[in-house]
Amino acid sequence: MRHLAIDLGQKRTGLAVGDDRTRIATPVDVIETASEQHLLRCIGEAIQEHQPDELVVGLPLNMDGSEGPGVTRVRAFADLLNQRFGLPVHLADERLTSDAADELMSQSGLTRKGKKARRDALAAAQILMTFWASRRGG
Repeated sequence: MRHLAIDLGQKRTGLAVGDDRTRIATPVDVIETASEQHLLRCIGEAIQEHQPDELVVGLPLNMDGSEGPGVTRVRAFADLLNQRFGLPVHLADERLTSDAADELMSQSGLTRKGKKARRDALAAAQILMTFWASRRGG
């Protein structure tokens, strides 16, 4: 099954795609916009390009597993994605995904600006891998 993962942010949203058979998640884009309508258009274009069967959206839980301040916004956005595109939408724990993305880039030689431009897409790929791990039980 093919998935499109979304790391929803206030200004930057990362996208990654992958297939649960190969378990390879690939960062594909970072959308820089604060406009929900523009973001939805860009996600629609990514859906057309990558043809996912399902969407996975990162859920911002606190480190203790409780729901963080952004959970309400993410749940509402996930519902909007489902209504707009008709694809199943899953929520996946996004704790430490940005830290994992930073770790992946630590030895990359990229400038701080270069890392910032890629971080959210890498975090989306981490969200997708977390989702797959949770479905197979660990």
